This record gives sequence, C-alpha cells and structure tokens, in this order.
Amino acid sequence: MNVVLWILAGVLAAFFLAAGLGKLSQSKEKLGANANMKWTEDFSARTLKLIGTAEVLGALGLILPAVLNIAEILVPLAATGLAVIMVGAIITHGRRKENQPIIINAVILILALVVAIFRFGPNSF
Repeated sequence: MNVVLWILAGVLAAFFLAAGLGKLSQSKEKLGANANMKWTEDFSARTLKLIGTAEVLGALGLILPAVLNIAEILVPLAATGLAVIMVGAIITHGRRKENQPIIINAVILILALVVAIFRFGPNSF
C-alpha cells in the first residue's frame, strides 16, 4: 500500500505543482483566455495568486517532508489542504454550472482524501 500512496502523492504533487505554477506565472487575463479557466473571472488576481501559492505549497508538502524525513505529519495535512481546495473548486464550478470540471475535481478530491486518510492512519510514516 505504501507504494500506491507514493504514486498517488506523486501524481497529485505533479498536478498541483503545474496548476499552481500556472496561476502564479500568468496574469488573470491570460488565465481567463483559456476555455477551461473561465472561472477565474469570479476571482481577483490576488486571490488567484493565493490559490496558486496554496497549490504549490500543497504539492511540495505531499513529497518533501517524507523524502527529507522531517515532520512527516505534513504529508497528510498537505493532502487534506489540497482536498479542501478541490471542495472549493467543485463549489465554484457548480455555481457556474460547469459540469465537466466538477468530475475532474471530484476525482482529484478522492485521490487527495485517500492519501490523507491512509497517511494519517494505517500507513503513516
């Protein structure tokens, strides 16, 4: 099970690192030009940077504490934080009646919850 959790954490980390860096490196206008990012119209540029920062920190928190063997409790906490971000994403897309992103967000939410539950419990470090 440990290998499966590492793979899930790696996939989640790669996803959130890419998503977060995209939000940090691009302007609100450029993000909004993407058909899949129309939701950015509902948020200020500062909020988008905050979301991007949280995603990058969450991605790092999924991997670095366990690899460096320092404060491993941060791994399930990071997974929980990323799950909260996905709940927010689902709510945002639901309000905008955007069904396709909700499915993707729900899958990512489930993966983050699996990592959080198992790293808090039976497969902690």
